[in-house]
Amino acid sequence: MRITELFTAQSIALDEAQQDRSQIIDRLVELQATHGNIRDKEAYKKGLYEREDEGSTYVDNGITVPHAKCDCVTRPSLAALRLKTPVQYNAEDDGKTDLLFAIAAPKNGSLHVDMLARMMQMLMNEDFVEKLRTAKTPEDFLAAIDAQEEAQFGNESFTDQEIEQAGYRVLAVTACVNGIAHTYMAAEALNKAGAKMGVTIKVETNGSDGAKNILTKDEIANCDGIIVAAEKKIETARFDGKPVLFTRVDDGIHKPEELIHKITSGEVPEFHAKGGAQAAEDASASDSFGRSLYKNLMNGVSHMLPFVVGGGIMIALAFLLDDYSIDPSNFGMNTPLAAFFKTVGSAAFSYMLPILAGFIAMSIADRPGLAVGFAGGVLAMNGTNFAGIAAGETTGISGGFLAALLAGFVAGYVVEFLKKITEKLPASLNGIRPMLIYPLGGILIVGAVMCGINPIMGMINTAMTNWLNAMGGTSKVLLGAIVAGMMSIDMGGPFNKAAYVFGTAALASGNYEVMAAVMVGGMVPPIAIALSTTFCPKKWTPDERRNGIVNYIMGLCFVTEGAIPYAAADPLRVLPSCVIGAALSGALSMTFGCALRAPHGGIFVFPVVDHAVMYCVALAVGSVVGAVILSLLKKTRTEE
Repeated sequence: MRITELFTAQSIALDEAQQDRSQIIDRLVELQATHGNIRDKEAYKKGLYEREDEGSTYVDNGITVPHAKCDCVTRPSLAALRLKTPVQYNAEDDGKTDLLFAIAAPKNGSLHVDMLARMMQMLMNEDFVEKLRTAKTPEDFLAAIDAQEEAQFGNESFTDQEIEQAGYRVLAVTACVNGIAHTYMAAEALNKAGAKMGVTIKVETNGSDGAKNILTKDEIANCDGIIVAAEKKIETARFDGKPVLFTRVDDGIHKPEELIHKITSGEVPEFHAKGGAQAAEDASASDSFGRSLYKNLMNGVSHMLPFVVGGGIMIALAFLLDDYSIDPSNFGMNTPLAAFFKTVGSAAFSYMLPILAGFIAMSIADRPGLAVGFAGGVLAMNGTNFAGIAAGETTGISGGFLAALLAGFVAGYVVEFLKKITEKLPASLNGIRPMLIYPLGGILIVGAVMCGINPIMGMINTAMTNWLNAMGGTSKVLLGAIVAGMMSIDMGGPFNKAAYVFGTAALASGNYEVMAAVMVGGMVPPIAIALSTTFCPKKWTPDERRNGIVNYIMGLCFVTEGAIPYAAADPLRVLPSCVIGAALSGALSMTFGCALRAPHGGIFVFPVVDHAVMYCVALAVGSVVGAVILSLLKKTRTEE
């Protein structure tokens, strides 16, 4: 362990104006407390005074090193204070003090002696001390310590003692839109980086099956900081008062060491939840408007998918099990078994639009937005409008996916507006705001908006549906190639998500061929890479060959993210190969007339795909072509 690992920028204060020892020690205790490793600040302060009573800790040249070892200290740490004006720290000191280093060490062992010895050896260098006195920022101060320690000691640890760690230095939360792949890839990358850097870390995953490895109250209280690598909102009020780094889940995969270093070096500011709300805002405050829209949309999509997947597959099974010849006009409901699957599946599938709108609104306005968004989604689904209501009709032309999107955003921002205009009401009325004002006012406003705009959204939705259904021949094949290719451009990023949302929208409009092209395009990259690692092993490292086997499974399960490590390592060769293979599969899927009523599932939903055999052919051809191109582009590795 190095001395610099025991500092953070937050534990360093420069050019302050403390007047005496009492003020100085109070300030040093507060700086030490920023590490989150002192259970009882008063006990640590008492330890500092007891050490001073034994003899002054003034060293020389204006430097004083107060130190104490206590049961209240859970792990070793250092704090630094530079005074604007030197003071007489102890009456018996030979000179005045302007530079102080406070040491905190656990009770057991003599760790503080090792820390003190390393510090004293470094502080004997007058040039180094002058750099500390002229450093402009805590970061510069810490950089000077790091450079001096590197010059004097290299990577040599200052102690041979085993340093116990109470709790975790760094905590993290990962969450991607679908909660399937990115969530767990980021968690794995952060855990590996923590182990490599010697930093204890715990990662909570917010996946599709709920939160796992949940961070406890004590762990949060004792950590140095928290990394939130998420593409959707999570509960963050529990982190109030701790340094929190908000970032994308992709950064957790690709930049784990950088994220951990920012926490351990104290570069991250403290987070304060708005009004202590249970689901406080996350990175939204610093997000761009476009990114905020994207995250709110993806929150709605991720909650909608289980309804679409479960309901869509059951509807598809109804068609698979039914007898078309009994009554072609009632296909899917002719036999009791088929009717059961169709009825239950439709019950879930039909709520996809209200769920989408409701959770978009909830992402924007928290729980008060859910009911308002859901109501707007139902009105969008039914196409309810003023003209129809006047004529005694409650349904019209459905605005479909687009109208539900609009309803969600309108509902969310309407509730946010109601929050702002009512926040100055008397505190005695706080209880009725979420229970009465938000739902009543919100539903009233969103109802008026949707009834007014539904006819326009219905015409747009009808036009899009007709356009998709009318596409034939070359235009349909081109559409399939484009959406499938987009699934492979960034493998879970904006292009991938845009194609996926487009496929889901087409699914909601009854055009199932687009969704088939989207899914097959997302399956190709991992399979193409797996084929290349299997049949051209000399092109890949041993680790890449081993992980290639896993990519067969991930590809067949429609988890495109399995290709990310390979694309990140060699994007100029991997990405073009995968895009070409995926686009070919999408084009073939359209050519063969393949259709899919579920937006996920991979090989497990192949039995309910229209023209399933040809769909397998499309997947195989695209995967093989992608693998061949990739293998030709990759250079043969020479054994080291």
